[in-house]
Amino acid sequence: MIFRVSIATVLTVCTASVALAQTPPPAGGQPPRPTASVNTAPRVEVADMPRPIDMHDSVWIEDLTMLEVRDLLKAGKTTALVLTGGIEENGPYLTTGKHNNVLKAQGESIARALGNALVAPIVTLEPGNPARPNLSPGTVVLSQATFRAVLSDIATSLRSQGFTDVVMMGDSGGNLKGMQEVAATLNAEWKGQGYVHFIPEYYNYADVEKFEEEQLGIHEKLEGYHDDYYITSIIATVTTDGIRMPERVKAGKFVINGVPLAPVEKTIANGKRIVEFRTDAAVAALKKAMIAAGRTVK
Repeated sequence: MIFRVSIATVLTVCTASVALAQTPPPAGGQPPRPTASVNTAPRVEVADMPRPIDMHDSVWIEDLTMLEVRDLLKAGKTTALVLTGGIEENGPYLTTGKHNNVLKAQGESIARALGNALVAPIVTLEPGNPARPNLSPGTVVLSQATFRAVLSDIATSLRSQGFTDVVMMGDSGGNLKGMQEVAATLNAEWKGQGYVHFIPEYYNYADVEKFEEEQLGIHEKLEGYHDDYYITSIIATVTTDGIRMPERVKAGKFVINGVPLAPVEKTIANGKRIVEFRTDAAVAALKKAMIAAGRTVK
């Protein structure tokens, strides 16, 4: 009996699937939109509905609802930040997502400083050769062509929904050339119907080193790791797991380039000052670029 019920169920499902496949599309030419098996109710169109709850306080597009993004666009937040990081070898203490953690701090700070900006999902993979022999464990890269295509599609998606100014900033040096080329290509294609601003001044780690020495009194003695006090301190403002604080404290390794990271409260305070320094530089450079492009700047 159980066997015959199972066969009957399969036949019923197959028959229904064939019938659906043979159902002609409606007059508009689009096939009916499929629904999840656990939710067969018709999908409610919410694009024009009033937002039923208060606005959530976030500058990250992926942390906002569709209605929140819609209303923020209407309120004038028409600048979108496209930030690129990477997954790579960063020494024995920092996670492979070092640059992405830095961007979580910088993206938040820059968007709020601008006042009219939201942040697109971070482009977490950098360009490189995926087939390179002996790629370090944990490293994941995109080909240059894929990296550029991703940037182009993100910028175009943002423009299509109403963002007028797309801002590209890279936290890893290998990202910059591709970002610059995509910005130039899209500006030529869009012909003033949307703008892409590439801001190389964001990548200002040489200035950060000088700031850390002159303003924070931090003098590093490089140990040869792909790791620095200023990077570590920025990440600490977001997550102490990203710098492996508990494990390093236990092992007596809570130090980098001769600079103690304890007390962590001091490291975080310095990190916030560095984030502010980089934010000021990025915002000033963006406003200059927008003026050069004939855009209105607050």
